[in-house]
Parts: sequence; C-alpha cells; structure tokens
Amino acid sequence: MAKLKWSEMSSRRRNLIVAAGIAETCLKAAMLIDLRHRAQEQIRGPKWLWRPIAFVNLIGPISYFAVGRRRR
Repeated sequence: MAKLKWSEMSSRRRNLIVAAGIAETCLKAAMLIDLRHRAQEQIRGPKWLWRPIAFVNLIGPISYFAVGRRRR
C-alpha cells in the first residue's frame, strides 16, 4: 500500500486518525492516573513495570485495564 501524505487523504480518513489519536491519549492518561491512585496490592505486578507499558500503542492501556488491576 502506498503511503499517502496528509493532504492526499480523504477527510474521513484524517478524522479517523485524529479520533484514534485522541482515544489513545485519553486511555494512556486514564491508565497513568489510575496507576498513581491505586494501591500496589490492587495491581497485578509492580507499578514501575506498568508505567512504560502505558506507552505501547493502544495495547498497553487496554491490557492494564483488562488484566493489570485486581478485582475486589
């Protein structure tokens, strides 16, 4: 697939890229805030390990919310 410049993309594709970027940023922020306020006993694994995982695309925050937090 040929790489398109931003100006060559349709407005729909540009809007989807911007929306995905906003969603990814919000998930990262929510993960880091939750990680800061949650006690170590409520998290699977060490907190220091989860912090860099936040910056692994969309997979990091989703994995934290799916498996990183202990259920009450």
